[in-house]
Parts: sequence; C-alpha cells; structure tokens
Amino acid sequence: MTNVKIWSPYAQRVTLILADTEEEIELAREGEHFVIRQPLAIGTRYFVSIDGGMRLPDPRSMCQPEGPHGPTEVVDPAQFEWTDSTWTGQSLMGKIFYELHVGTFTQAGTFRSAIDRLDYLKDLGVDVVQLMPIAPMPGERGWGYDGVSIYALHDPYGRPEDLVALVDAIHARGMSACLDVVYNHFGPDGNYLAQFGPYFSSWHHTPWGEALNLDGEYSDSVRRYLIDNAKQWMRDYHFDALRLDAVHHLLDNSERHFLAQLSDEIAELGDELGRTLTLTAESEDNDPDMVTPTSEGGYGMNLQWTDDIHHALHVWLTEESNAYYSDYTDESVMAQAFEHGFVRVGQELKFSSAPTGKPIPEGMSGHHFMAFDENHDQVGNRLISDRPSLKLEPGELAVSRALVMLSHYTPMLFMGEEFATRKPFHYFTDHGEELGAYIKEGRLAEFADWDMTTIYGDMPTVMQDPQDEETFFLSKLDWNELTFGEHKHMLDFVKELIELRRSDPDIASGDRSKTEFMLLDQAGWMSRGDTVVVFSVCHQPTNVPAPVEGKEEILSWEPTSITEDGDVRFLGPSVAVYR
Repeated sequence: MTNVKIWSPYAQRVTLILADTEEEIELAREGEHFVIRQPLAIGTRYFVSIDGGMRLPDPRSMCQPEGPHGPTEVVDPAQFEWTDSTWTGQSLMGKIFYELHVGTFTQAGTFRSAIDRLDYLKDLGVDVVQLMPIAPMPGERGWGYDGVSIYALHDPYGRPEDLVALVDAIHARGMSACLDVVYNHFGPDGNYLAQFGPYFSSWHHTPWGEALNLDGEYSDSVRRYLIDNAKQWMRDYHFDALRLDAVHHLLDNSERHFLAQLSDEIAELGDELGRTLTLTAESEDNDPDMVTPTSEGGYGMNLQWTDDIHHALHVWLTEESNAYYSDYTDESVMAQAFEHGFVRVGQELKFSSAPTGKPIPEGMSGHHFMAFDENHDQVGNRLISDRPSLKLEPGELAVSRALVMLSHYTPMLFMGEEFATRKPFHYFTDHGEELGAYIKEGRLAEFADWDMTTIYGDMPTVMQDPQDEETFFLSKLDWNELTFGEHKHMLDFVKELIELRRSDPDIASGDRSKTEFMLLDQAGWMSRGDTVVVFSVCHQPTNVPAPVEGKEEILSWEPTSITEDGDVRFLGPSVAVYR
C-alpha cells in the first residue's frame, strides 16, 4: 500500500523532501510513476522534486495547509468520521438547488460556519446545497475558478475534517451535497502540473491558454487524473453531485469523449457505493447530446445549466441589450425559453461569431435542464456586480422567481436571492500585485463597449477593484436583511413557491409538452397542465386575459381579482397562481 504516487513520464528521478527535517526520500520507478516504498505517516508534510528541480506540492495532494505553493500534508480518508451510513442519495432531477460561495455565505466564511445555516436552508425547502469551487487558490479569497491542486481544499475554508462535517450535516438534514469542480483550466498562480508531465495540449487552446491534454500522447493519464479527482469527492467526501464548469472548453477529439468516460465511471462508482450520483454540466453549446445517455451516443450528463432562460428573462425584465443580451431581445424569446429551453438553436446571432445549438428533442424531460434568474456569473460578472434587486421592484422580482421556480426545469437559487438581498456579489481575487493589476485591467476591458447609461441610468458605475480586500467583504451576505419586511415577504413567497412545486403534480412534472407560455408585452401567463401562472410587470393597474375560468387562486404575491370578462386584474407588478 502506497500513499505517495507521482506520475511523471519524462522524469529520471523523483524525490520527496520532508518539510520539517529536510530529509530526502527517493521514490521507486514503476513505469511512468514513482512510488514511495514506506508510506508516510498521517500529518507528514512534504514537497516533491523532479530531477533535482524546485520544490513542488504533490499533484494529488488532499491538503495544502500553507496554500498552493506550500507543502503537501498526508491525509487518510479512512480516518474521516461519518454518521451518514444510511444515506443512499436521491434523484436530483427537478429538485431545488442552492448555489453558495463558502467564503461569503457567512461572516466567518468557513465550512463549519456554513453548518449553522443548514437548518435555514432545510426550512426554505432546498434539496441540494451546491458549493462553488473549494480548491486551493492564491491568498485568502477568490471565487475558486482560479484554483490549483484540485484534490485539496482552500485552507481558509477549513481542513478536510471540516468539509466532512459540512457534508455529513447536509445529509443529516435530508439534503444532497453538490460541488462545483473546474477541469477545463487551472489558475495562473500555483499551477505546477506542467513540470510533472504533459498535462496540457499545444494543439487545443482555451481563453486561459493551453487546454488540458485529453486526446494526445499520455492523455489517458491526464484523463485518469481528472476522473480520479471526481471519484475522490464522491467516494471520500460523500458528495452526491458535481457541477462541471464550462465543459465546452474540455477540447477532446478522441473517439470516446472525456465526458462520456467520466459519466460512465461515475455511474459505475454509484453502483459500487450503492448511492445515487449526479453530474451537472455548464455548457454554452446548447447541445442536448450533453444529457443524452452514453448508450445512445451522448455525453451522459444528468443535468446541464441553461443560460438562455436567464438571458431571456433578464432582458425582458430590464430591457438591457448589451453584448450577449443582444440575442435575446425578440418578443418570441420568452416563450421559446420557457417552453423549449434553448433559444440559440442554430440561427444566425448578433453577438456570437457563429450559429450554435440544436433543439431539445420532444419527450426529453425539462428536468435535465437547470434554470435560474441569478447565479455567480450573472451577478458577479457585471460591472458593479449588482443583483436584479438593485433595480427591480419586489413585485417584478416575484414574477422572476415564480417563472423559474414553477417551470418544468430544475430550478436553482443563488445565495441570498430568496430574500431579495441587495448585497452585491463582486468578483474578488487575492493574487500578487503584478497579476492583480492585469485582472483589474482585463475586467474593465470587458465592459468597454457596454452602454452603462441604459443599464444604470444615473447610478454610480465604478467597478470595485477585485484585489481590494473590501471587495470581498462587501460581497458577504447580510443576514440582518431578513429583519426587514420586504426581504421577509420575499422569503415567505419563495417558500410557498417551493412548497407548491412539491405538492402540485403539474408543477412538479418535467413534461415540456404540458407547458404553454403566452407573453403579452409586459404581462402574460404560463400554463403547466391545469395550473396557470399569471403575471404582470406593469406599473399601473392591468387586466391580463388568461385561461383561469373556473380556477381558484392558490398563491399570489399581492391580492388579485377577476374582472367581469374573466381577466386577472393586477394593481402593479405581481404574479398569481390559479388551479
């Protein structure tokens, strides 16, 4: 049994250097690997040196207590203490996801402090707690998408046993745990993989540089590195699901795509563990093959994020049309998004350089597609990182929440939106001074062509410096907002939406054929079988013709009435559900 095994096919000699004694231990060659003869004790800290070169962390390190540049600490998952032995998981199709950033979800910003809010999430009706990436990153703070040492944890969040405690507590409350993982690139600071072997490809490129080597010489070992990492999270840390970041940048011309191999091996792991395991993909390709089983030639993901729904809803509510929003201004977009999921299905586009996407086949459940009106990207990647609640009235937000939560998709909430927080979620980093300057410059360049007056009017539009520590602290949720009436009203309303989703078979269904969506300028309705959601964002009294004859109002943001003509009358922005 070995607890150090280094893949380095070009190396002649690999040694470990013990951090406390400077003792050097030479590893034995086994083919393309180098292994230790006598396992190291738990808690031992060490560096790896390739052919006498610089001191490096172990690529498969589970613990980097001194950050991504520091020594690796030996961890034994067999020592983790669990109380969830009866937990077998659950199907996450159609369930309520809740995305959170560990560092800003609570004031302490740790795995342990997040446990204190789990009862709140359970009471809200959350089914799946989804953590943004937790791999080590430079400094004290960041989103996690610039992580390195992907088997380890960002030490400011806590140690492995702290993550175990969080996942165990999630399961104890009957909820599932999902982790966001990044396999399409590594951060620029602390990425030492290229010194070990051909992890990267010179023939595929991404916005971050060379792509991962998934289809060239030695790619089998690179694929093994990533798939074993996915298995670690599910086997050793008991995660029920993984969210895969931007899979369209996993460039692979192999006969069997990396994602298909991953999905098949995770399915096998689920059978072995006796647990239901789920894979969710973020993809810009709008390709239903992503959630088509591998046995039918697909990639085998269970779910995929569907940005088109967010974009259509956001443009309709805000009238923003900058950049990628320009492809969602047509009046037909809302119906297309809520009935069919994908808006971009091969047509010519204004923003994108080339057509993309294919229609979702009839009969494919809407539960394969994840819908949201906020997420970390769609808030944090704005100039001032504002949430819709900064501009929209509570009634307009209620319409937005209801359309997503009562759709035939799998809905996701982003932390704080359930109580309409007005706190921003900024992009924040803690890189060195030189790299940090480039990040700020690049962020500003992204918005150079945006017409901010059409978005913010006379509001201040100064971007927070990602490197400024204050930017991070400004992004922490303010739980005191729940003491204010408008926030409590939204929280109660979202709870009711979730309860309706659970109790109403029409709303719970992923059958897309039973959804009809009608938009009448600033108002409209969405039928889900016998249940009808009627809505208006008009700021004056409005009558909305909708198929509600003989139906009873079962839920509304503000009281409504039925006119003599059978229309639903709203006094301002609001939404009501009839059955």
